[in-house]
Amino acid sequence: MHDHTDHHHTTGNIKLAFFLNLGFTIFEIIGGIWTNSLAIVADAVHDLGDTLALGSAWYLENLSHKKGDKKYSYGYRRFSLLGAVITTLILIIGSLFVLSVAIPRLFEPESVHAEGMFMFAIIGIVVNGVAALRLKKDSSINSQAIAWHFIEDVLGWVAVLIVSIILLFKDIPILDPILSILITLYILFNVVKNLKKTVSIFLQAVPDETNIESFNQQIKTIQGVLDVHHTHVWSMDGEKNVLSTHVVIDDNTSQENILRIKEAIRHMVKEINIYHSTVEIEYISETCRIDDNTCQ
Repeated sequence: MHDHTDHHHTTGNIKLAFFLNLGFTIFEIIGGIWTNSLAIVADAVHDLGDTLALGSAWYLENLSHKKGDKKYSYGYRRFSLLGAVITTLILIIGSLFVLSVAIPRLFEPESVHAEGMFMFAIIGIVVNGVAALRLKKDSSINSQAIAWHFIEDVLGWVAVLIVSIILLFKDIPILDPILSILITLYILFNVVKNLKKTVSIFLQAVPDETNIESFNQQIKTIQGVLDVHHTHVWSMDGEKNVLSTHVVIDDNTSQENILRIKEAIRHMVKEINIYHSTVEIEYISETCRIDDNTCQ
């Protein structure tokens, strides 16, 4: 029930973010043309890409909570990661576009409508700030990636606000492209970091919080366990982790002791945030059927 509630909360926030972004993009285009501000125009073009990303994220987040079937036996949770990748890539492309527009403006700065910039900046900070705060409360990677869109926009509007206040008193139009470049570089750093994390999950890397060697040593402390190998831990979506391992026992181990060993391991996996675990019991006289170099 808790997971179901979280799902509706997450998709509800993404839905809200989509419509906020779509409406605000139209608002920005009008405002950018009116004020002749690079920061506003660049953010408007950027938000067009964001809106497409949010639409796909909304769809994929819903899809990610479908139960397993014949085609995807683990369920559709990894589709949430696909949404995060699309969102992040569009954000990177949008940021590069901002840089391509802002850098030439450094050499040919243009005057802007300072009063209009100030008004749009206040509205932009409030609207994007509310959306960012709601999404940052969600634990899904998809929501975290989308939240960075709105954090970027909040920082962008803070830059617009600062520039507009300065321009109200002194004509220094080059401040507009300078701040746009600085903020875009900061956002690029964060989204690339998020992309690396997402790709790592796609490649089934061991979650950062999991130490396989330490876990193996814990299992070996269970009475009746002679050895442990082929322990693998990966994540479905950055939240739900999966584990499989081979546990070696004596040939004469009773069924009662086997059940006791399995129960002890189940208790251990709960402690390291494992969503699904598979334990294969092997007798000491058996030869492990997996003959490769992935043994842990």
